Amino acid sequence: MSDQQYPLTFGYPAKQGLYDPASEKDSCGVGFVANIKGQPSHQIMLDAYHLNSRMDHRGGCGFEANTGDGAGILMALPHSFFHKVAKDELNKDLPPAGSYAVGIVFLPQDATEREICIDTINGVIAEEGQQLVGWREVPIDAKGANVGPAALMAQPFIAQLFIAAEDGLAGDAFERVLYVIRKRFTHSLRNNESLKEAKQVYACSLSTKVIVYKGMLTPGQLFPFYRDLTNPAFETHLAMVHSRFSTNTFPSWDRAQPNRFMSHNGEINTLRGNVNSMVARQGKVATDAFGDKLESVFPVIDSDCSDSGSFDAVLEFMLLSGRSLAEATMMMIPEAWQSDRNMAQEKKDFYEYHSALMEPWDGPASIVFSDGKYIGAVLDRNGLRPSRYYITHDDKCIMASEVGVLQVDPANVKLKGRLQPGKMFLIDFDQGILIPDEEVKQIISSKRPYGEWLAKQRVTLADIAGTEEAHSLDSENTLQRMQSFGYTTETMQFMLIPLVTEARDPLGSMGNDSALACLSDKPRMIYDYFKQLFAQVTNPPIDSIREEVVMSLRCFIGPEGNLLETTPEQAHRLSLEHPILSNRQLVDLKNIDHQGMRSQVIDITFEAGEGNGFMNAIERICAEATQAISDGYAFIILSDRNTSKHRIPLSALVATGAVHHHLVKKEQRTQIGIAVETGEAREVHHHCLLTGFGADAINPYLAFEALWQANKEGLLGDKYPTEDDLVAGYKKGVAKGMMKVMAKMGISTLQSYRGAQIFEAVGLAEEIIDKCFAGTASRVQGVNFDVLIEESRRRHSLGYPAKDSERIPVLNNPGDFHWRTGGDAHMWNPNTIFNLQLASRNNSSEAYAEFARHVNEEATQQCTLRGLLKFRTDVNSSIPIEEVEPASEI
Repeated sequence: MSDQQYPLTFGYPAKQGLYDPASEKDSCGVGFVANIKGQPSHQIMLDAYHLNSRMDHRGGCGFEANTGDGAGILMALPHSFFHKVAKDELNKDLPPAGSYAVGIVFLPQDATEREICIDTINGVIAEEGQQLVGWREVPIDAKGANVGPAALMAQPFIAQLFIAAEDGLAGDAFERVLYVIRKRFTHSLRNNESLKEAKQVYACSLSTKVIVYKGMLTPGQLFPFYRDLTNPAFETHLAMVHSRFSTNTFPSWDRAQPNRFMSHNGEINTLRGNVNSMVARQGKVATDAFGDKLESVFPVIDSDCSDSGSFDAVLEFMLLSGRSLAEATMMMIPEAWQSDRNMAQEKKDFYEYHSALMEPWDGPASIVFSDGKYIGAVLDRNGLRPSRYYITHDDKCIMASEVGVLQVDPANVKLKGRLQPGKMFLIDFDQGILIPDEEVKQIISSKRPYGEWLAKQRVTLADIAGTEEAHSLDSENTLQRMQSFGYTTETMQFMLIPLVTEARDPLGSMGNDSALACLSDKPRMIYDYFKQLFAQVTNPPIDSIREEVVMSLRCFIGPEGNLLETTPEQAHRLSLEHPILSNRQLVDLKNIDHQGMRSQVIDITFEAGEGNGFMNAIERICAEATQAISDGYAFIILSDRNTSKHRIPLSALVATGAVHHHLVKKEQRTQIGIAVETGEAREVHHHCLLTGFGADAINPYLAFEALWQANKEGLLGDKYPTEDDLVAGYKKGVAKGMMKVMAKMGISTLQSYRGAQIFEAVGLAEEIIDKCFAGTASRVQGVNFDVLIEESRRRHSLGYPAKDSERIPVLNNPGDFHWRTGGDAHMWNPNTIFNLQLASRNNSSEAYAEFARHVNEEATQQCTLRGLLKFRTDVNSSIPIEEVEPASEI
C-alpha cells in the first residue's frame, strides 16, 4: 500500500453538536459454517463467502455503493497454510500448533508512524519473553474488489504478526500472554497523542486458535480484497461471518465484525450500565491467571468500543481468566429464569447465583461465539433476532440470520430449526458433536451446588427483620415537608392518588404541552430535565403485560464478590424482590448487623445559611461514601430526613448520581450498596431515574405519608384499611410503571436497567452532567449548578418561609398539567383555545391568524426549543432552480 498521507482524521469525530461517539451501535447479519467433526477444508471458506454475500442486504453501505459499513470472517487457524507462508515469505519455520500465534494488525498509513508502532509492538513481545517470528504485509486487492473511495481513504496498513511461544509455554497459558501483549501495545499506541494516526492501530485478532480478517467492506468485497481467503490452501473447519449495519453511526475498519471471539446481530440497550459496572469491578477482581500482569490488561473495555466490542472484551476477559465459553455466555445473556416454573431448579440456581456476580447484557441479540475449539450461538431472552440452523448428514452445520443463505439438498438435511428465546447450541469439535441447549446448561449448572450455596449465603429482608418502630404518619409536619419537596395539588390529583387507586402508572393523553423545565420560570425539580429513551428502528420494545414472564424486578444489592471466582461467598448479598422499601424495611436495613453486613446513613442535607453548601454537600457525601467502604460497611443510605427550616436537602437524584459516578471512577461502586431515603421521589419517572443512575433501593417516605394523609381524609375510599396495605398498593403501581418504562426501551430486568442511564437530559449544562450523570447526552446545554441551587432554595422556602406568617396552608398549584393564571406556560391556553374555537365556529380568518400567531410565536417560544430557532436571512446562497432535483427522480 502507498505511504501517501490522506487529509483524514482517523477514529471517530469528537463529541460535538448532536453527535456523541458513545452512541455508536451495530445491527447486522451474522452466521457461520462449520464441519462438526473438525475436518478442515477450503469448501468451508467458499460456503462462508456465499453465506455472507447472500446477507448483503443486512449490511449497510455509505453514499458510495461500494463503501460498506463492514464485513469480516473469523476462522480456525489454517496451520498448514501459515506454515507454508512463514517458510516461503519469512524464511522461518513455525513451531507446532498451539506454540505459535498469528494476528491481523491494522497500522498507520504513514510509514514513519508505522515503524514506530512496529518497534513498540516488537518491544512489548520481547518484554513478555516471547519470540517475534516476523511481520508480513497481508496481500490485498482493493482495485479488484472495487473498494470505494471513502473506504480506501480510511484504510489502514494491514499486517500479519507471527509470534512463537517461549520454551515450555503453550495452549491457554500462551493465549493469556498474547492477551497481555495485545492489551499493552493497544493501550500504549492508541492513546499516544504524538501519533496522528494512533486510532488506526488495532489488532483484529492475535491467537493460537483463530484469526479474523475484516474491514470497511461489503460482504461481496471481503474475499476479493483479502487474497489469502481465496487461496485453495487456506483450509479451516469453521468460518464465522458478519455483515455490519452501523445504525445511524460511522462505519470504520476496526469496528467491522467478527470481533475476537464473537459476532453480534442486535443492540445492547443496557450498555452504559454494563460498562460502568465492569470499570468498577476492576477494583475488586483478582486472579492468578495473569500473574502480576493483571493491571496491564485494564481497562477491560476500551473507551472507544461499540456495544458489540464491549461485550466481546468482557467475554474474552472471563474466558482467559478461566471460565468456559458457554458459562461466560450464560452469565452475560441469561434466560428469563425468574418466572419460569418449568425450568429445572438446578439451572435456576445457576442463574440466580451468577446474577449476584453480573447483571445481564440486555437487548435484542443473536450472538455467535467461538474460540476455535467450540462454536455456538445464543439468542436473547426475548427472541428478538432471527437465528436459523441446518445440520446435514455430511456433518456440516449452517447457522445464519435467515434461511436460504446456502443451497442445501433437502435429502441431505439431518436436522433444522431455529434458536428460541434464551436458548443456546454448541458444537464441540474435539468430540465432533452438537450439544443442544438443555444438555449444555445441565452440564454447566450441575458442576457446583449452587442451590446449597444460595440457601446458606443469600440474605433476604426477612432475615434482617427487626423490632424497632418505623416512621408513621406525622400529620403536623406533612404539609410543610411536602411543600419543601415540591409537592403540588396536581401531584396528588394526577399522579399519586391514581397510582394507588388504579394500581398502575397514571396515563395522560395528547402529550405534555407545558414548558420544558429549562425554559420554565418556575422552580422545577431536576427530574423534569430528563426524558426517557425508547426503542427505535431495529430495536423493538417489549409488551410488559403480555410478556410478563421475561420481566423481573428482582435484584441482589450490596458488595459484589470477585467476578473471576466461583465460591459460596459470592452469593452473600441482599436479595430484593422490589426496589421500593417500606419504612419498616428501611429501618431494618439501617440497623442491619447480619453476617458481616452493616449500613451507614449519610445525610444529604446542608445548612440553609451556608453559602456554598450545595456543592460542599456533594463533595462531603462522596467522601463519606468512600470512607464507608474503607470502614467495611455493606450499604450506605443517602437520607434527606434531616430536612428542616435550617437544613436544605440536596436533590436525591443529584446525590445518587454524584456518589454512583464517584465510586465508578474510583473502581469501588460494586463494593457497596446504595439505598436512598428521600421525600423527593414519588412518581414512577423519579424512581426510574434514581435506579437508572445507580440507586439499589428507594424509600419514598414522604410519598407514603402523603398517601396516608389522603387516605385519612377519605380521598382513597375504603380500598386500603391500613398503612401497610397502602404501601403495598403503591409498590404494585410503581412495579407496573417501572416495568412499562423498562419495556419501552426493550429491557427486561431491573438488574440491567439499574445504572444504565436510559435517559437524555434536555437543558442541563455539562458541569452537572460530568459531576452527576457522566455519559448522559445533554445536547443543548443550559441550566448550571447555580440555577439548581437557586431552584432548591426557592422550593425549600415554600415549606419553610423566612417568616411563619408567610406559610401557605395548602399545597401550591403551579399548573404543571393544567393551565392556571400565573402558573407555568402551556402551548394550549385560553388564548389559543378561544381563537381556534372562534375561527372554526365563525369561519374567521382573522381569528385563525391570531391563533396561528400565538401558537407559532408566543407559545412555542415559551415552551419549546424549536420556538427559539429562527431562519437566517443574512446568508445569500440561494440555489438555482435548475439545480434542484425533480421530485419524480427522488
